Amino acid sequence: MGIDELLIEAVIQNGKGFFDLPEAAKLAIWAGRQSSPPYKPKATANNAIGYSVLGGEITAKKVDWREQIDLSTNHPMPQPGSPLYHNLRAPNQWPSCQLLPDFRPVFERYIREMSRLSTRFTSLIAEALGLPATAFHRYFDSDQQHKLKIVRYPDIDELNIPSSRDTGAEREVQGVGPHKDSMLTSYLLQASHHRGLQAQNLSGEWIDCPPKQGTLVVAIGQGLEALTHGVCASTTHRVLAPDRGQGSRYSIPFFQGVSYDADFESVRIPESIRAQKQAFVDRNGGRRLDDIEFTFVKDRFRNHGEATLWFRCKSHEDVAQRW
Repeated sequence: MGIDELLIEAVIQNGKGFFDLPEAAKLAIWAGRQSSPPYKPKATANNAIGYSVLGGEITAKKVDWREQIDLSTNHPMPQPGSPLYHNLRAPNQWPSCQLLPDFRPVFERYIREMSRLSTRFTSLIAEALGLPATAFHRYFDSDQQHKLKIVRYPDIDELNIPSSRDTGAEREVQGVGPHKDSMLTSYLLQASHHRGLQAQNLSGEWIDCPPKQGTLVVAIGQGLEALTHGVCASTTHRVLAPDRGQGSRYSIPFFQGVSYDADFESVRIPESIRAQKQAFVDRNGGRRLDDIEFTFVKDRFRNHGEATLWFRCKSHEDVAQRW
């Protein structure tokens, strides 16, 4: 069920190589590109997929000090009159094949392999909950979109942050702020040796997730929490910018999608499983201390697409301005 090691190596090599491209080559596929000069209108002018500039994203009301490129399973632009959230499904914007000839085939293969792995993994989750292995399949489209990011977190030196006597304050420089992913499950490939990824436990403590070769860090998304009555709690996590002199941290998270048209109808979780979950929470003080609110609730949004679009627009103001 794993991913070929040679493919992982190629993913890391090409992922890092993207950030070595000339600035103009990256801006040519900027997701925030407008149709006004100096950028020419393209068929993908409303695309939410593509490059995001350093500091172009906001999480927990603070700037995220990272640059990234978003990719996904490929889809055409939505038809006129489609729901606004269908703009989340769009063609990929690939970097120049002259500059990075292996980039597209490597990442198209990796997305296919991770799609297979994530489907298998959520089948195992279903079985662990006392459900059929196919319990979540009805929430997938026949051409289900899955997403992927390639992310670079510059260190504090590159960010030109003044030195401070309070080293603890420097460690709080936000690579990406506390958040929950919007999809079903996420699989993070830590593509460099840097620490920085942290997850929050039930007591509200931040726990380091150091990189380990040959592994993926798995997080539960808000989509899965919504579908399981909260039994599978979404993972609150964050990234701290690398220390001075450490160089850039690289990561490549894959996000398993769920149909944007799916409503918030949940699967029927056995009472014995729900009782186990409640007993676990009770043993930890009866409540969960969490920095981030769970937002995928039925009374707030009609379906997963509306919730995901709100989530995206909240973080990417340059993309949201078009909609």
